[in-house]
Amino acid sequence: QVQLMESGGGLVQPGGSLRLSCAVSGILLSRYDMGWYRQAPGKQRELVARITSGLSTNYADSVKGRFTISRVNAKSTVYLQMNSLKSEDTAVYYCNADPPVARWWGQGTQVTVSS
Repeated sequence: QVQLMESGGGLVQPGGSLRLSCAVSGILLSRYDMGWYRQAPGKQRELVARITSGLSTNYADSVKGRFTISRVNAKSTVYLQMNSLKSEDTAVYYCNADPPVARWWGQGTQVTVSS
C-alpha cells in the first residue's frame, strides 16, 4: 500500500520560512518524478515544484527563487524548503508523483502565512 505523509506545515509570519517533508512508503521513490502541490481555498490544486528522478527541478513562476524542492531517496523523503513566504502561499500542501496518481493523495499539511 502506497502512503505519502506530509508534515512541517504551520502558521508563519510573512517573510518567514518553513520546511515541508513528505515521507513515502510502498514504492521505490527513486523511480518516480515527484512534485509538491498546493490547494488554496476556492482554488484548484496546482503544482508548485517538481523534481525528477535525475534531480532536475522546475518551479511555478509564483514560487521561483523562494522555494526549493529536494529529495533523499535513501530516506524515501521529499522536501520543500519555503522562504520569503507570502500571504498568497497560504494553502494545503501535498506531495505526489508527477504526474499525480489519484489514489496516492494524502491529507496534506496546512501552511498559513499571516501576521
